[in-house]
Order: sequence, then C-alpha cells, then structure tokens
Amino acid sequence: MSTIAQPEDARAQRQAGCRVTLNSMREWRAIVARYQVPSLRLAIGQIANTLIPLAAVLVLMYFSLSWPRWVTLTFSLPAAGLLVRTFIIMHDCAHGSFLRQRRANEIIGYLTGVITLTPFGQWRHEHAIHHATSGDLDRRGHGDIVTLTVTEYLARSRWQRLTYRLYRNPAVMLGLGPFYLVFGQRLPKLSRATGSAQNRSVWLTNAGVAIVATAVVLWLGWKAVVWIYVPAVYLSAVAGIWLFYVQHQFDDACWERHEAWDYPVAAVTGSTCLKLPGVLQWFTGNIGLHHVHHLGSRIPNYHLQRCHDENPLFQIAPTLTLWQSLRLARLALWDEAERRLVSFSEMRAARAGSRRGAAA
Repeated sequence: MSTIAQPEDARAQRQAGCRVTLNSMREWRAIVARYQVPSLRLAIGQIANTLIPLAAVLVLMYFSLSWPRWVTLTFSLPAAGLLVRTFIIMHDCAHGSFLRQRRANEIIGYLTGVITLTPFGQWRHEHAIHHATSGDLDRRGHGDIVTLTVTEYLARSRWQRLTYRLYRNPAVMLGLGPFYLVFGQRLPKLSRATGSAQNRSVWLTNAGVAIVATAVVLWLGWKAVVWIYVPAVYLSAVAGIWLFYVQHQFDDACWERHEAWDYPVAAVTGSTCLKLPGVLQWFTGNIGLHHVHHLGSRIPNYHLQRCHDENPLFQIAPTLTLWQSLRLARLALWDEAERRLVSFSEMRAARAGSRRGAAA
C-alpha cells in the first residue's frame, strides 16, 4: 500500500478498513506467538556473520591508513552497515527475543551496546515505552522523533517555532543528530535515564567504552579511533535516525488521541513496511518490516520476513520503497483536522486558504 497522500474520505475509509480488519482478527496474538520462539542456531549465526565481518573490515581499515584517506573512509560504509546490524542484535536482546535466556540477552545486549555506544539498559527502558505509546498523540516523546500538531506549533513563540523547524530540518537531524546519539547518551540526564537501573546502565556502558577506547589507543594509536571507528559510528547513526524516522513519519500514518488509540491498529497502520534492496535489508536486520515488529515485538529479526509473508494481516500496512522514503523528509506536523502529517508549506497553504475563505 502506497504512502502517497490520499483525499480525506479515501484516507478515512482506508483507516476504518484497517481497524475492522484488525479487530476482526482477534487471533493476532496467536499469529505473532508462532514466530516469537528464538532460534539458537540462527542467533549464533547472526552474531558470527555480523561481528566477524565487522572485525575484518575494521582491521582492513587499519591497514589502509597508509593509503589515501578516501580509501579508509570508503571502507567505513560497510563498517557502518555492520554496526547497524550489530545494533539490531542489541535491539532484539532489549526485547528479550534474540535468545531464550534472559541473562544471555542481557550480556549480549550490553556487549553490542558498548560496540554501538548505546547504554543497553536505559535504551531498553525507553524503547519499551515507545512500543507501548507509538501512535498515541497524548503519550508522545518516548524514543521517537518529536512531533507537534499544527495547533501546538502555532501556539508556540517565534523562537520555539524556529527551534522546532531546525530540529525537524533533515540537515540538522541527520547532520547533528548522530552527535547527540553518541555524546547525549553518555550522561544520564541527557539520555533521559529515569531510575537507578537506567543510571547504572549508562555508567556501565561508559566504562566499557572507555576501557575499549583506551586499550585501542594504547595499542594502535589515536588515529585508529579517529579514522576508523568515528566515521563508521557516525554513518551508522545517520542510517539509524533515518530508518527510525521513515518507519513512523509518513503521510498516511494512523495517530490517535489516547481514548481512540488501539495498540494493534497503531502497530500495523502506524508503522511502515519499508521495502529495501536485499543487501540493505540484510544490513538492517529486516527492521524495515516495522509493522510486524511493532505488533509482535518479541519476534526475532530473523523471523520477521517469514511472519510477514505467511500472514495476510500484515498486507494492509503502508508500504514504501527506499526512493519513496526520501520525500518523507518534508513532513513535520500532525494535522488533526486532516488526520495526516503535513509539511510546513502545506500548513501555510491551508491557513492561507482558510483566511481567504473567511474573507469571502
């Protein structure tokens, strides 16, 4: 299903149809439950085919330091892709879905969190809230892109509007956002840690990162960190921000006030099915099948494709290609009257039209 903007009556009919379909399929819990059993073989295979190639690429980047810098930076592209795939392993561990044993998930989650510079326990807490509130207009702000309604935006001061416009600007979001992900998560206050367990997670991750970074600098020198890991981490953060953005920020998203919010409807129609080329789907651990993941968050990433393919329930989700996802960068505000995300220019045009109508 395309995310091309539709007339209001067509959009309302589609969303109503999705709601009827989901409500009529009361067995959705049973459907996702069939795919929530972790596979030790697939999990070990994914760790091997992710971390071994990542180590190999990083070693290759180290030996390339004697070559022109553009060669080393070129290798940072596959390194970044493998870091994204490493993050997906941590993500599954946070949901307790990667392996059967909770302790194993926590250990692997912590280690992959150190590799990706992410405090596992704190991120797990914030991400769980995101899943429980996604698409709920009254419970925004947890693990998602800050989104204002048109009414909220117009009620803000000029300075507040400017800061919001800067925040939603793709150049700022993708250019500066990675720095927040890397440095903002180093402090409990900035990472929004809310309790002793989350605070401890932040500091334990900081300690792990500090130990590894110090060892690498003493062993290989500071250039190994600056020219090898920093570009790879930065590019992986850019990819992560973009993926998270397009998975929930699209024209025909289904957002509701809390009294009308419904978990399965929000999961399947408020998340996209992002169709990526095979190699990119591999690097991103099938997370483009985000509607499946949101309905069954305990489905391991290595089972998502099979779950999607075998169940018509997931065919109603909004679908877009990588090329189509690029146009979503213009969206910035939720229009409650139109029930869709709009750009700043669309908001201005709608207001101008309302004024002309009032004057006539």
